[in-house]
Amino acid sequence: MLLENIDQQGLTFITSVLGPTSTPGVSAYRGDLVLIQGAFREGSSIDRKPPELLLHQTAILADSEQFIFVNGLFSELQQVPIFIEKYRAALNSQTVTLFFVENIAKPLLITLDGITFNFLPYKDGMVWNETLDLLYIEKADLKGQSAEDKVLTCYESAKTYKIKTDPTSFEAALGTTFVVKKEAAVGPV
Repeated sequence: MLLENIDQQGLTFITSVLGPTSTPGVSAYRGDLVLIQGAFREGSSIDRKPPELLLHQTAILADSEQFIFVNGLFSELQQVPIFIEKYRAALNSQTVTLFFVENIAKPLLITLDGITFNFLPYKDGMVWNETLDLLYIEKADLKGQSAEDKVLTCYESAKTYKIKTDPTSFEAALGTTFVVKKEAAVGPV
């Protein structure tokens, strides 16, 4: 299976779900997805440093060869081509995408390399919870399902989700990005 192969290649990080769904031949993954692997540690050909770039808080549904559904968080819109380059073989025109991006102010509908990308502004919170809210999936809708089948339920709702905006080019969208200012976290006083 595709997701298991990605995991064996060390391209998953902080995995919370990885396994088959109740639909034969379809697996689900939740966790971070590596976009740029860390360098090998000095003197090692198997031990890597932490990843340099991640697609955060992903939820992915895949069959043996293709991503069926991909959801997650990009820190910057500029990272999307890195994702496409790394996972192009697993993407096709039927792949349903629903990404949050920290440095955009409005929803974007962009087609890149034959794949339609749905991008939404991200403020804070858990991407999974934001996605469920966006798709009007109640906790009761997921009750009794395995963690893998919850991703399947999310995909079923995402298939019919439409961003209410006109398509735009990636280059034009890059011109509307902004610098995200992160606040310093302060511990207990």
